[in-house]
Amino acid sequence: MKGKTLFITGASRGIGLAIALRAARDGANVAIAAKTAEPHPKLPGTIYSAAAEIEAAGGQALPLVVDVRHEDSVEGAVAATVDCFGGIDVCVNNASAISLTGTLDTDTKRFDLMHQINVRGTFLVSRACIPHLRRAENPHVLTLSPPLDFRAEWLGAHVAYTVSKFSMSMLMIGMADEYRGEGIAFNALWPRTTIATSAVRFALGGDEALRHSRLPTIVADAAYALLQRRARDCTGQLYLDEQVLIEEGVRNFDMYRVDPATEPAIDLFVDPNQALV
Repeated sequence: MKGKTLFITGASRGIGLAIALRAARDGANVAIAAKTAEPHPKLPGTIYSAAAEIEAAGGQALPLVVDVRHEDSVEGAVAATVDCFGGIDVCVNNASAISLTGTLDTDTKRFDLMHQINVRGTFLVSRACIPHLRRAENPHVLTLSPPLDFRAEWLGAHVAYTVSKFSMSMLMIGMADEYRGEGIAFNALWPRTTIATSAVRFALGGDEALRHSRLPTIVADAAYALLQRRARDCTGQLYLDEQVLIEEGVRNFDMYRVDPATEPAIDLFVDPNQALV
């Protein structure tokens, strides 16, 4: 990834930052497109602390305050990235909002927030990057969204959130077909197990949920592997992180566990019986 430019939403912490740091080890340029400019009382990291980590890892960083719900904010950030680094090679749609609530417990504000960040944001960011990706040597759009498992249990448990995440994956499938002839890859990536992030801590069970999770580095390593693949040969797919790494020859995933003695929990939208090879 040396000299390549990545535009990553939600890269001030968690999986987005882990992907940025993995690319930075090669000497990549990273545009950190996130809302957190000032320290949050409950969440770690800002765009500036992320930039410092990326540069310490060997990359170049551009911290940008971006609200992916707003077209002007997205377009301005993409333009600033191109002005700074000369282009964009990779777009990573990582920003996401979560509320695992049923219908009556999901107010309109929360419903709109999930769909504006998850669906609208993915569409706006991908659309803004496409003209620049057309000029890249091996252009990729990678979205952190799940396989499309339409079993009623996933919709019935938290229909508003599920629809927003499935829509992100559907955008990747649709854009992959639309731009197949231009050689831009559009794929989704999702963790097979829960990942130790703030979202898991607050939405899935606190510190105990973190203990039953894997580190964000597993998703970063899988993303890195996908971004090395030839875009024309790798598009329109909804991958699990473990599946990608198995294809790369990885067989032991114990190094990614938060607690070496604890089996990681299977993530939302994942069939535990799905064959990965």
